[in-house]
Amino acid sequence: MAHKKGAGSTRNGRDSNAQRRGVKVYGGQEVVAGNILVRQVGSTIVAGKNVGMGRDFTLFALIDGVVQYGWKSNTKKHVSVVPAGEAPAAAAAE
Repeated sequence: MAHKKGAGSTRNGRDSNAQRRGVKVYGGQEVVAGNILVRQVGSTIVAGKNVGMGRDFTLFALIDGVVQYGWKSNTKKHVSVVPAGEAPAAAAAE
């Protein structure tokens, strides 16, 4: 039997915290300007109208309104924020 623990034992024992990425607000939900909509790696979902993109590709609302998801040219998904007054007509179209 070995008298020492082995070289690996002192190198183990650490784990990183989860990044908590993903969609934070879904379609049809109301948001306030500044609310985070999506946390992502790269531009998997692109910013539509009234949505800004942070330097880490986080999408956030620029105005108060209702969130709407859709497809942009059949390849990319996009998220937009529609002002609250226009939302019922936009939601009925989906």
